[in-house]
Amino acid sequence: MNTLGLSTLFRMGCICTSESVDINGIKYVVKELLGEGGFSCVELVEQASTRKKFALKRIKCHSIDDQKVASNEITYCKKMKHPNIIELIDACIKGSADSVVDTTSEAFLVLPYYKRGTLHDHLALKSFAKTYLDVREIIRIFYDICQAVKYMHDFSPEPIAHRDLKTGNVCLTDNLDPILMDLGSCAPAKQQICGTQDAQKLEDIAAERCSMTYRAPELFHVESYCVIDQKTDIWSLGCLLYALLYFKSPFDAVYERGDSVNLAVISGNIYFPEDAPFPKELHDQILSILKVNPAERPYIDDVIEQVDLYKRTLDTAV
Repeated sequence: MNTLGLSTLFRMGCICTSESVDINGIKYVVKELLGEGGFSCVELVEQASTRKKFALKRIKCHSIDDQKVASNEITYCKKMKHPNIIELIDACIKGSADSVVDTTSEAFLVLPYYKRGTLHDHLALKSFAKTYLDVREIIRIFYDICQAVKYMHDFSPEPIAHRDLKTGNVCLTDNLDPILMDLGSCAPAKQQICGTQDAQKLEDIAAERCSMTYRAPELFHVESYCVIDQKTDIWSLGCLLYALLYFKSPFDAVYERGDSVNLAVISGNIYFPEDAPFPKELHDQILSILKVNPAERPYIDDVIEQVDLYKRTLDTAV
């Protein structure tokens, strides 16, 4: 919630400028502001020579630590080669952030432009029209997102956790294929916590970069001696699957009421609307994922197996 990344690729109106940006010798002309947040902004740009459109993510770095985070995002983007993970077209960092002299730098990431926007935008339109997604469409989108997550969790030499899976961090192609994006929160999947200082540091990072209503319980109160692993992403996937059915995370309503999301997440109580046209099997899948104790959650392979089984059941019923 605190970080924009590319989480709102929708039109916010023309910014009426002829500003151009040079990235590794290629000129891009800024056309529109697509989204803006605390850490970055995203603009629609046009490559000057080809007039092809791209999304340009700018990350302002006010310290060496900020620049390191931006550099890590670029590194992760370069590593990820999967059809359901966003492609990095080009990137660079200009200037140098130095806390001693208080200068700033700026990271530039050239990314594909998805005119349909995000899954969040798509679900908002469906919610406004009071039209649920078809069950097969839900399964198809969720299955592809799970494949992207599996790629990250199986990554060699070290598994990677996304740590901010949510509908706003999934772009949609013209064919409504999901593209996982915003790798700024990515980190090694397994993190050994040794003491209160480590625990507090991870809590602070999670509060800053992991959206509250999709955040796993173990990231709200990190134990002083524990191992945090990729099961944090599994919890977020459960919230995302719920949103595919009901347009929002199961904890968004709690947030909107001003109640404690922390307490709601730790309670593990999930409410399903009584009049929704979805089979019990989908609700059971969500409940099997949203286990407060991470040890009780499935791994990504288990989630995919369950989804694939349900998909085959649907195909048989046709």
